Amino acid sequence: NVPSLDESTVAANLPMRERLAAHRSNAGCANCHRTIDPVGFSLESFNAIGQWRDHEADDVPIDVSGALPGVGEFRGVAGLEDGLLSRPELFVGTLTEKLLTFALGRGIEYYDAPAVRRIVRDAEKDRYRFSSLILGIVKSTPFQMRKAS
Repeated sequence: NVPSLDESTVAANLPMRERLAAHRSNAGCANCHRTIDPVGFSLESFNAIGQWRDHEADDVPIDVSGALPGVGEFRGVAGLEDGLLSRPELFVGTLTEKLLTFALGRGIEYYDAPAVRRIVRDAEKDRYRFSSLILGIVKSTPFQMRKAS
């Protein structure tokens, strides 16, 4: 239910970064795009089917600089990888939220945050093994207290 970038208000020949900047000027789009664009820019060298490219359609060089909250700025896929590896708890926290959302059959609420932090903290002792995350979710209060549907 997310509308496409309106081609009538944003020139199609602009580089993707500039087109998305115009898209972020829409208040309804800005909140999510502030979060996803800095990561997505680092992946712009891959086209829609995963092929590598160095330039956009009009031979404009692709700017692969990005940023991660709590990590800072980086360049390209290797920089994204280094950033994620430097703060694994950020990635694991987000992954845990998504897994818990699926397990609960509902969105994560503010009162679930302590359980998410506990799952991540406990999984750290096991080097964030996926099995540790699953076990932590199954043992968590939100999962144990969920309503049967």
